[in-house]
Amino acid sequence: MTTYSPDVAIVGAGTSGCYAAATLADAGYEVVVIERKTEQEAGHIACGDALKGADAFPEAIPKEKIMPAFTNTDVDHGRFEIPQEDVVLDIPIPGELAVIDRWEYGRLIIKGAKEAGATFHYDTVVQDVTQDKAGRVTGVRSKRKGDVVEYDADITIDAAGALSLLQDKVDFNGSTFDTNVSYSQFCSAYREIIEVPNEVEWSDALVFKPTKRAAGYLWYFPRTGTEINAGLGFQMTEQPMKLVEDLKQDLRNRPEFKGGKVTDKLGAALPTRRPYDSAVAEGYMAVGDAAGHVNPTTGGGIAGAAYAGKYAGEQAIKALEQGDVSEELLWRYNTRIMEHFGGRYAALDIYNIFTTAYDTDVLQGLMAALPMDKLSEALYSGSANVGLGLKLQTALKSYGYWGTLYDFYKTKNLADDLLTHYETYPTSPMGFESWQATRDDIMDDIYATTGADPKY
Repeated sequence: MTTYSPDVAIVGAGTSGCYAAATLADAGYEVVVIERKTEQEAGHIACGDALKGADAFPEAIPKEKIMPAFTNTDVDHGRFEIPQEDVVLDIPIPGELAVIDRWEYGRLIIKGAKEAGATFHYDTVVQDVTQDKAGRVTGVRSKRKGDVVEYDADITIDAAGALSLLQDKVDFNGSTFDTNVSYSQFCSAYREIIEVPNEVEWSDALVFKPTKRAAGYLWYFPRTGTEINAGLGFQMTEQPMKLVEDLKQDLRNRPEFKGGKVTDKLGAALPTRRPYDSAVAEGYMAVGDAAGHVNPTTGGGIAGAAYAGKYAGEQAIKALEQGDVSEELLWRYNTRIMEHFGGRYAALDIYNIFTTAYDTDVLQGLMAALPMDKLSEALYSGSANVGLGLKLQTALKSYGYWGTLYDFYKTKNLADDLLTHYETYPTSPMGFESWQATRDDIMDDIYATTGADPKY
């Protein structure tokens, strides 16, 4: 058996793991990133390749170091195809967006973390988490090429992705760490990289289209005019192979893909839920997909993961400086997540809940009637200001969907209430239970208004 004793052990070499590693290593701490893939495959992750917020990235790995992976920076809007209504909606995308080569990006962030001083151990599969008698997480136990490898660390950062194995191994009794997690709060995603002979007309847009079955959507994101990321996302409760066939059939029916060549295929799971209420326990923090740090309406998670890594790294530095890795000392990481994007993502999740209560055809018809600039605002900010005149205009366009539209606006107001409540997220574990109780009361009102089954 081999044992390493770094200051911090980070499990997973994705965005959140690399940004946490770079933040800590740059401050002079010994960091080991444990990655199950080979060095060649590390960074190869299934992704839509759309990077929202490309203009604002943590400086631990400067933006200029990852820009070689930016393959298309001309995208400025989304195209929502609604076959039932025979319409295509152009929805503006606020802020800077880039479509990237995800594998190249993965290599570059690993390189950036290494240059900051982090060490990477590849081909290493974590199998267990170690804890002392008091419940503090003390590291992980892994296997590399048949040999047992242990990591004894002051802090363990879980960047192991959606439905992280580590969280099945930790005893969270007595901690605030969110264990209200189930597979139904996640979706599966599958994507292919397709090279086409002629440039697509929509190379400046992200294309979305609903699947024929509920709880899914197709996407076509142009890395370049001739290299397209084609994929779909669907809730874990759906049958994956039938939905993948929807993508195959749609590809066959699109003339722009005639003669196209598939160069890569990959699938993954990702959260379509609110961020974890608390992602800390004594000696332990979860980041990125492992803590639900993904926009639940778009599936975008790269920028959020980068900042989660930064915030976890910075809080780990404070804990190591003070020799205190308690939940209370690590708590500031939670508050920074909620202040930056956690509350917004929780509010956006309400629209996911809303959609589970209505027929897909009804939702598509309602979407076609909504003002596009306000829909864009809601998709990315969690809320949108809608005046009386716009309400009347929307009501006229949505004749036949008035009942659903009324429920939508009531749900929107409750989502706004939830967003406001997240602004009061407690500054210490002391007020956590009370905060959760009030949040759950708001959620009860949302379930009653929508008729949706409780998600949590």
